[in-house]
Amino acid sequence: MATAKDILFAAGLPRLEARMLLEHVLQKPRSWILAHDTDPLPPEAVRAYTVLAARRAAGEPIAYLLGEREFMGHAFKVGPDVLIPRPETELLVETGLEWLQGFDSLSVLDMGTGSGAIAISIALARPDVAVLATDYSLAALKVAAENALRLKARVHFAPGDWYQALTAVRKFDLIVSNPPYISRQDPHLEQGDLRFEPRQALTDDADGLAALRTIIAGAPEHLKPGGAIWVEHGWDQAPAVRRLLEAAGLRGVASRRDLAGIERISGGYL
Repeated sequence: MATAKDILFAAGLPRLEARMLLEHVLQKPRSWILAHDTDPLPPEAVRAYTVLAARRAAGEPIAYLLGEREFMGHAFKVGPDVLIPRPETELLVETGLEWLQGFDSLSVLDMGTGSGAIAISIALARPDVAVLATDYSLAALKVAAENALRLKARVHFAPGDWYQALTAVRKFDLIVSNPPYISRQDPHLEQGDLRFEPRQALTDDADGLAALRTIIAGAPEHLKPGGAIWVEHGWDQAPAVRRLLEAAGLRGVASRRDLAGIERISGGYL
């Protein structure tokens, strides 16, 4: 019978990924697997692992295979209906929380929430803040609502396309968004994990700035005096996004760099 040691080496995957898949199938921690790596595995576990390993070898994101991804220290459920939260997006959450410091009874709008990672992370860090998260995709909102329930975060959800999700004109202290910003001509859309993620959450099928234009242009109408907006964008889009923010009449327009030194988010205040 196959052992953990046998199938880990036979998978042909990077050691870490192979181990993560086996931990998932067996529902056992690494320490247990190391201590029992020569024990025979149940045939059903071997079959389940073999299927997952083959899917990973074909390029399917390991986050989808595991069904979750860590973000801001929390485990978020993910699947093909939502983007996989990326570490660089934590900068958007951290910047938003920094803006909220020192204030009480504030409100936050997260548009295009996907898995809910941004909205829920803000809500967990600031339970006193009223957080509204929107998304055009009902399937994505279902995932986000499940994550909020699992993580015990107080977030309200609304379906709709950007500001159209608001049933009435509402004003917020902070607007955040990680919208689709990849140009349709970007070859990365057909590479790696992106091939499996929802296309409508990745690209506007235009120049990558369509959603950002809508979000930024509508911000002044939906921000309270002194309220701020911060958005994530592509590695080369910061100058264009700053121009959009300035054209919308926002002040203090700036960009911030992620850990790789890339201008990852830009924002301003009313």
